[in-house]
Amino acid sequence: MAAYEAVIGLEVHVQLRTDQKMFCADSAAFGAEPNTNVCPVCLGLPGALPVVNGVAVELAIRAALGLGCRIHETSSFSRKNYFYPDLPKGYQISQFDRPLATDGFLNVPGDDQAESRRVRIRRVHLEEDAGKSLHDRLPGATAVDLNRAGVPLIEIVSEPDLRLPREARAYLQHLKQLMEYLDVSDCNMEEGSLRVDANVSVRREGETGLGVKTEVKNLNSFSNVERALAFEFERQAAIHEAGGCVVHQTMLWDAGRGEARPMRAKEESHDYRYFADPDLPPLVVAREQIEATYGALPELPQARRRRFVEQYGVPDYDAGVLTATRTIGDYYEAVVGRAHDAKAASNWVMGPVLQAVNERGLDPRDPRSFLVETAALAELMALVADGTISQNVAKQVFQRMVESGRGAQQIVEAEGLAQVRDAGQLARWVDEAVLENPKEVERYRAGEDRLLAFFMGQVMRKSRGKADPRQTNELLREKLGTS
Repeated sequence: MAAYEAVIGLEVHVQLRTDQKMFCADSAAFGAEPNTNVCPVCLGLPGALPVVNGVAVELAIRAALGLGCRIHETSSFSRKNYFYPDLPKGYQISQFDRPLATDGFLNVPGDDQAESRRVRIRRVHLEEDAGKSLHDRLPGATAVDLNRAGVPLIEIVSEPDLRLPREARAYLQHLKQLMEYLDVSDCNMEEGSLRVDANVSVRREGETGLGVKTEVKNLNSFSNVERALAFEFERQAAIHEAGGCVVHQTMLWDAGRGEARPMRAKEESHDYRYFADPDLPPLVVAREQIEATYGALPELPQARRRRFVEQYGVPDYDAGVLTATRTIGDYYEAVVGRAHDAKAASNWVMGPVLQAVNERGLDPRDPRSFLVETAALAELMALVADGTISQNVAKQVFQRMVESGRGAQQIVEAEGLAQVRDAGQLARWVDEAVLENPKEVERYRAGEDRLLAFFMGQVMRKSRGKADPRQTNELLREKLGTS
């Protein structure tokens, strides 16, 4: 087969983190009883007039600025006409020829298999969601839940700058992280807060033109996006190789079968018969609002990751884990501010802290998921640093802190976990370990230095892990070095 490459562009729908819908006061919350969060406006009943949700506009501006877009001070809403059971008005209010923002980008760092890539963002526009068809509520029938109708979305449309399915997955992961950092959306794919439509075409390597594309829908995870793009690339490449023509159509991804199948002919923009919504005036955003929003943006994830490497001297991998969410990064920096040991803090946060979060199924984006306060963790780290307890004992103390809410010093004192530093007691344990293992003593003195760890283990067993490791090591070397 000749060498082909994929040309991939992604359309990502992100539900905005608002209490109310885009054009009415109905709740936008997920999980309500079907058809309870509806009103004449989102149902499109005669005489009902939409009113723009200002919070949704603010969040859309924040998202677009985070993507480096140019915000247009004047944009407009249009009616996108199509007829589905879950679209009660028969049209969707969206932005078409005058979107909120254009000309942005997202830098996607590379990995061992792919180079970093700058993906251009064509546009970010506001729109409302449709309802949802339910195929599992009534035997042999389709039900419709209109709670989602009117929920505020932004659509982020990339240029066709991606070439590999794994690049598309990386782009989505970084886009999701950015939206979470900006507090624009919870990006919960299981609840439909982030949805992806993938456009893909195939061309011979070296060509610059664009081939006929297909759009793949029903992608409910990033792994499925990667799988679907790989399947569609192979399918289109095989068609080209056989001398056939790719049909411009919408494909439906079947995750169970691992294949995409035709859903319908792909619509063009003229098929939707866009026209300006007569009930909504142009959306005007003041320059002062744009500048204020820009000034209030948090440090973005890639910038924060670079700063962690430079400021705290942690490896790039550590920085990636520590900046995975804003809350993890905030927690880490608060610990460093109290404990003043950046690498030790990194080890604690990446290890026991996140392990406790994950084991309990908690959300690392929620500050309440960190069950040990930063001051308490810094206190625990200080007990290790001054030799009061060992690192292994500290991990046990941390578990007790998680379970009980008590402080580290309180637990150490109550349970007698402090390291033994009394030279006389340490010497007695060392003498016992040496006397009880004469063969190992001979082997050590014959040159098997690694047996020192064996003797350390014996002393730790006798002391129940409380012997001071540094003093014990010195006493063992002194004792074993004698004849």
